[in-house]
Amino acid sequence: MATDASRPTAPSHPFLAESEEHAALSTAVAALGRRHGPGFDRATLWQEAGKLGYLGVNLPEEYGGGGAGISELALVLEELGAQGCPLLLMIVSPAICGTVIARFGTPEQKRQWLPGLADASRTMAFAITEPDAGSNSHRITTTAHRDDEGGWVLNGRKVFVSGVDLADATLVVGRTENAATGGLKPCLFIVPRDAEGFTRTPIDMELTTAEKQFELVLDDVRLPADALVGDEDAGLRQLFAGLNPERVMTAAYALGLGRYALGRAVDYAKTRQVWQAPIGAHQAIAHPLAQAHIEIELAGLMLRKAAFLYDAGDDQGAGEAANMAKYAAGEACVRAVDQAVQTLGGNGLTREYGLASLVTAARVTRIAPVSREMILNYVSHQSLGLPKSY
Repeated sequence: MATDASRPTAPSHPFLAESEEHAALSTAVAALGRRHGPGFDRATLWQEAGKLGYLGVNLPEEYGGGGAGISELALVLEELGAQGCPLLLMIVSPAICGTVIARFGTPEQKRQWLPGLADASRTMAFAITEPDAGSNSHRITTTAHRDDEGGWVLNGRKVFVSGVDLADATLVVGRTENAATGGLKPCLFIVPRDAEGFTRTPIDMELTTAEKQFELVLDDVRLPADALVGDEDAGLRQLFAGLNPERVMTAAYALGLGRYALGRAVDYAKTRQVWQAPIGAHQAIAHPLAQAHIEIELAGLMLRKAAFLYDAGDDQGAGEAANMAKYAAGEACVRAVDQAVQTLGGNGLTREYGLASLVTAARVTRIAPVSREMILNYVSHQSLGLPKSY
């Protein structure tokens, strides 16, 4: 038999073993989440999280951020979700918009936006989806052209844009004409909330969250030349610099919801007694909860891998892992919430226990920001090399 000293040392994988820094951050954020709880006030929690440095943990230190990465920001969102108080706009404001501006913005754009995004004094929304351009971003018809003074004029429509009423500006994905080919190329523009011709209409949703969904109309919205973020010719590279963190953060959001629901179900199963023993002693209850826990843990590993690769600068590797993490977390979340409701029976549908409202929220994680079917397309084409049907 081999002795302990003779056993080979397992290789170190940063996304497998939790560091002391991450453990401390998890503990602190969980304590913040417990203070606010499921009945949290979004504005109050958002301000406190910003003041404590959690919203900007991924942004550069020179602009008021924590100097860490998406790994840490995802940890914050997951831990808040696990306490029943997820902040949906974390996916958008510091993760997508903050990341894009930090990587590609001008020095003035960074000075103008990053400190505020970090300390919660400013918020930014993100608009990409259109009525006829959901999964197929190549069909985006929101266009931007130069005016006589060198500025930009934007026209188009966007749908399912979160939190526009709370945001100081919206990072809008538009398209400009390629002078060489005559085709259109994607570009990103910062549109202030009070820009003339920029209007919003709430979308009536069954989903119950603090952040509302909006349809946007851009009707000859005039912007200065410096509203453009990054290089006009960078194309999809800049866009996906924001979409990979979006998928990582959506996975964190899903895992937080799943952990919260599972925790409520486990507590109930330990104390609810119908016959001689608590219902959690019965395998019909215990095994599905154990399965949900396993699926959440497995999805968490892929989430940490995706965040690690992104923070390491491997955009291509992060793209595959981020899509897989979002898929796995969404599936795990839906099953965990469903099993939690089933465990509580009729109580699972009451407002007192607060699980029924999670059914719709969990379902969204399978749809947005990219559907599970499109992720399967991505993996089959990009990972497995299978041919496309479209």
